Amino acid sequence: QAQLVESGGGLVQAGGSLRLSCAASGVTFRNYNMYWFRQVPGKEREFVAAISWSGSKYYVDSVKGRFTINRDNAKSTVSLQMNSLKPEDTAVYYCAARGGSYYSGSDMDYWGKGTLVTVSS
Repeated sequence: QAQLVESGGGLVQAGGSLRLSCAASGVTFRNYNMYWFRQVPGKEREFVAAISWSGSKYYVDSVKGRFTINRDNAKSTVSLQMNSLKPEDTAVYYCAARGGSYYSGSDMDYWGKGTLVTVSS
């Protein structure tokens, strides 16, 4: 059974950094496109970043130049390095996976349970 488990969330001051990780199990990881989404209570879930099975990277405009997504197929993990954090980055961050060709929507095959990132001003 597929499982995605996020880690690395926490409280950080504005301007600081955090690194989120997502460990996948029960899937052939190298075949999956991996995503990070985030959600603030009362708002829709928002795409943050993605890395395709072939290594292409995609970011929402608001995090370009500040966040970096990477994957390690040997360890079945995807990471999100977040630098220059802002209070508006505060959200629950979710890892997700989808097989096949890269897809830019939010209909994922698998979701993690999320990890909370809080950025104080």
